Amino acid sequence: MLAAVFALFGRLWGHDMAGLVQGLRWFIPVWAGVALVNMWVGVTKAGYSVAQETPILAVVFLVPAALAVLAIWQMGRA
Repeated sequence: MLAAVFALFGRLWGHDMAGLVQGLRWFIPVWAGVALVNMWVGVTKAGYSVAQETPILAVVFLVPAALAVLAIWQMGRA
């Protein structure tokens, strides 16, 4: 959902496909920050260890980021 918002704003600001791609590129570091905050909450508030939270961090970050990279790659080919 957040990636769609970034893509939409990128499209609105850039008025073309390049703006949409740039919006998705901005999504990736923002999503990394969100995933790290999620890990921090899991470690500090929920009582999980860093070792327990690391695989969750990987899934929470990598799946949406990989989909954004795939979309960027596909739009770059078009």
